[in-house]
Amino acid sequence: MEVGFFFWPYNPGLVENLADRADRYGYDMIGIADTPGNAMDPWVSAALAARVTKKARVALCVTNLVTRDAAVSAAAIASIDQIIEGRAVLGIGAGHSGTKNLGRSSSTAKELGEGVTFIKTLLRGEAATLKEATAHLPWVKKPSKVFLAASHPLGLAAAGRTADGVFLNFGLGKDNIAQSEAIVAKGISDAGRSAGDVEVWQIGALDCAMDGDVARDKVGAMLAFLAGYVIGDKNLETRGVPEHLREPLLELRRRYSTRPGDADIRLVRELGLFDYLSGRLSICGTPEQCLNQALAAKEAGAKRLMLTVSLASDPVRTVELFGEHVLPKLRN
Repeated sequence: MEVGFFFWPYNPGLVENLADRADRYGYDMIGIADTPGNAMDPWVSAALAARVTKKARVALCVTNLVTRDAAVSAAAIASIDQIIEGRAVLGIGAGHSGTKNLGRSSSTAKELGEGVTFIKTLLRGEAATLKEATAHLPWVKKPSKVFLAASHPLGLAAAGRTADGVFLNFGLGKDNIAQSEAIVAKGISDAGRSAGDVEVWQIGALDCAMDGDVARDKVGAMLAFLAGYVIGDKNLETRGVPEHLREPLLELRRRYSTRPGDADIRLVRELGLFDYLSGRLSICGTPEQCLNQALAAKEAGAKRLMLTVSLASDPVRTVELFGEHVLPKLRN
């Protein structure tokens, strides 16, 4: 089982420490989130991580096509790939805090598919056109992988049709994984591709601490944030949400912030959503509890996990504890 983690790059020290832990504990991927207003620039941070890591893949997990021009992001990931020789991954998404914190709208699934295709063409060293704008990166030596992050059906299908991989943010339960991966698989089939053409990484929140109560108390902010992607504000039945939780989730959607804080933690508990959201969207608690939850996700069908430690009680310690106590047993 492949396992990676991603995070908000608050400062250079955090980036370098987490990049060091990624290699030290054998994580397969480390990802940097694009979240202006919450953290540092992701490309500066990815360059820092690339200088530290020797083994782990380094991903933008993820940026968007609204606040970052697609051709500029293509050039940026190709630049990172020259530092780490084939280990760079560009993750593209519709936009969440990356767009909303700048007052911008998100991309549609159609725009995402077109953007991924455009970037992949540029990374092959070929000229490409998107919305009547043409670009060319003839200096690119080798194409980096381009992933699409998706939660909703149209985005999941677009990922299957166009991307090298998908960061799939829908839930770690058996039904959640089966439902979302089936949509990706249909997109793959519709495009005449094979399943091996697309890597599928399941996203969840991670908080691992020796005191499990500390981890559970803190993870609520990220649960509210992730629910903003997964649940949306309509068609909750197609998102696999039980009927009795639909109205509380809509209320959460109306009141949560893309700049999370303690208010989001209280909101998740106030609306009676903690057990549901933590079970669906997170791995949290003591190392033993995290191991059991990760094994349950594996049994449910997850082959790769990409876990956010952005709002963990202690991101570095979380990565250390999970790497020491969970990763070896998870892979065996």
